[in-house]
Amino acid sequence: MYNLSNFEIGFEPKLTFLSDGDKEKLYTSALKIIEETGMLVLHEDAVKLLKAAGSKVEDRSEGAWVKIPATLVEKARETVPNNIAMYDREGNHAMDLGGRRAYFGTGSDLMWSVDSRTMERHHTKLEDIKRAAKVCDALPNIDFIMSFAHPHDVTPSRSYLESFKAMSENCTKPIVNTAEGRRDLKAMWEISKALRGGEKELREKPYWIQYDEPISPLKHPFDSMDKLIFCAETGSPVIYSPAPIACSTAPMTVAGHTVQGLAESFFGMVVHQLAAPGAPFLMGVGAAVLDMATSQCSYNAPEYMMTYMAMVEMSKWLDIPNWGYGGTSDAQIPDMQASYEAGLEAFMSVFAGSNLNHDVGYLDFGLSGSLDMIVIVNEMIDQIRRMYKGIPVNDDTLALNVIPEGASQNQFLTHPHTFKHLRKVQWKPELFCRQSHDKWVAQGRTTLLDRARARLDEILKNHRPMPIASEKQKAIDKIVSQFD
Repeated sequence: MYNLSNFEIGFEPKLTFLSDGDKEKLYTSALKIIEETGMLVLHEDAVKLLKAAGSKVEDRSEGAWVKIPATLVEKARETVPNNIAMYDREGNHAMDLGGRRAYFGTGSDLMWSVDSRTMERHHTKLEDIKRAAKVCDALPNIDFIMSFAHPHDVTPSRSYLESFKAMSENCTKPIVNTAEGRRDLKAMWEISKALRGGEKELREKPYWIQYDEPISPLKHPFDSMDKLIFCAETGSPVIYSPAPIACSTAPMTVAGHTVQGLAESFFGMVVHQLAAPGAPFLMGVGAAVLDMATSQCSYNAPEYMMTYMAMVEMSKWLDIPNWGYGGTSDAQIPDMQASYEAGLEAFMSVFAGSNLNHDVGYLDFGLSGSLDMIVIVNEMIDQIRRMYKGIPVNDDTLALNVIPEGASQNQFLTHPHTFKHLRKVQWKPELFCRQSHDKWVAQGRTTLLDRARARLDEILKNHRPMPIASEKQKAIDKIVSQFD
């Protein structure tokens, strides 16, 4: 693979599904839901924040029903940052989340992992998290990591913390973490302070982003609000992304699905910005679609993709960093369906400008994962990023002086212009086959999966992630051992 930063950059290509009028209607409709319908909030401090800011609160048997004035959403839009700089474990700058910059990483908490050899799945364990982190550490187009797996061999109350520790020890890249509640999230924060050298250093160079979500339709439970407020207070970046299911917990239409998801995410943004104006926040919608024929929630239905794209466009329109998706499939194993769906989603995410795209390697409606797929999607992302560089059009690239010279020699192969641009223009694959038939046969008639498996085996055998400094490792071990 080539360093894509060396490529010349042309006009920025864009993928769009909405007109400006459509965006305005979606936005005003989401505000109407927030202001006129309201939502259930099961967190007393969050309710107090909202009430003090002018929201209407109605006490119901199930809890406080809150209607937020549209002006509070507008105010939150003004204070939420339009870019979030993220840093790796060692304090090196890794990502700028905002604008149309697209980054990719794995997902979290899968129940099953597909074995690379047998294609049979097994219940995930802590070892699966370590292996996935190590693989991601070695792949240049995986920009951040999530846990990939839920560790069935760890006590549930400790599972998120042990997963965080395993990720930090086996990969230097930024983390998107999940947590049960404030208690284990605080322990992850303490670990990160130990890695950075203090709270001030961690605020200046954030290492992780907390994934948080409400419950659709229109409910914000205690732990969701508590984690959201903790992140605001500590300056830790947070994602607040509902997962409304079309036909089940959200309207069936793409527009209605989008409006509800936006309203739920905006609601969290208001609470977050009231708790700490200017704290880093990412909006998002996990737009699952219930297949009425199978009762499965599809990650790759066309309607899912369109709702997701609508959310991305809204985030660009509002200039708010967004949570996205890429490299997923509803297939059961890394087959042709998986490659098509994963590649299509990754392509759409890049060309729509989606910022933080997770779930690379997800299969089986988000229940299973494959390390082979992570390796394959890594190469797909590399190629997509090459195309996103666009087409530079200038005096040099137009080659007006070169064409007559090459034509006079009946070839351009030896022309200096060719040597000058060869490595800048041509992308070279590592896994995708570009061999002639005879060479492909001579090399063993391998499939893409065969080559991905060989690359995966090489990483697992030979890659050595950078270890954590011994004093910091001792501090982390102590924090985790004292957690109960």
